Amino acid sequence: MSFAQDSSPELEQLEQQQKAARWYAVQVASGCEKRVKANLEQRIHTLDVANRILQVQIPKTPTIKVRKDGSRQHGDEKVFPGYVLVKMIMDDDAWQVVKNTPNVINFVGAEQKRRYGRGRGHVKPVPLNPSEVERIFRQIEILEPVVKIDMEIGDKILVLSGPFKEFEGEVVEVSPERSKLRALLSIFGRDTPVELEFNQVEKQN
Repeated sequence: MSFAQDSSPELEQLEQQQKAARWYAVQVASGCEKRVKANLEQRIHTLDVANRILQVQIPKTPTIKVRKDGSRQHGDEKVFPGYVLVKMIMDDDAWQVVKNTPNVINFVGAEQKRRYGRGRGHVKPVPLNPSEVERIFRQIEILEPVVKIDMEIGDKILVLSGPFKEFEGEVVEVSPERSKLRALLSIFGRDTPVELEFNQVEKQN
């Protein structure tokens, strides 16, 4: 008996699972996305539901944060803060595993009103549009890192070095890709636009 013949039923089962599974959005407590992902993956293994809950993802985009000294820190940023995406075959057991994971609030779906009394009814999970999910993951793969700095238009700044040292001004343009900004400085009694490096200025409170 060949290895290929032995593995073919498993491959067929895996293909069937992938076809039957759908992506669902799960709302979680703020700042707990990573913790929920780790806990849910552990529960999937412990409760033996890996054949129904196939993937847990936190879509992220790469970022570059420019510090005051001009150095760059590479990181990432969540595309959907407060949500985790789960690819699963929905049934009662799988639903319970996800829903009862610590810091999970609920599935995103259609709320069904309670027949009696007040309060929220049961939320029926609604799968995400497959093409939309595919587009999200495809775009994340090709995205260039987003450059972020702790400086915005309208911020008051103090110049720390260069010919305009100790001048105060207001930011009117930010160019993260060039690590520069343009600020209005009062020179000879007139507001004059001056281009400065990020590491030349300090934001004023």
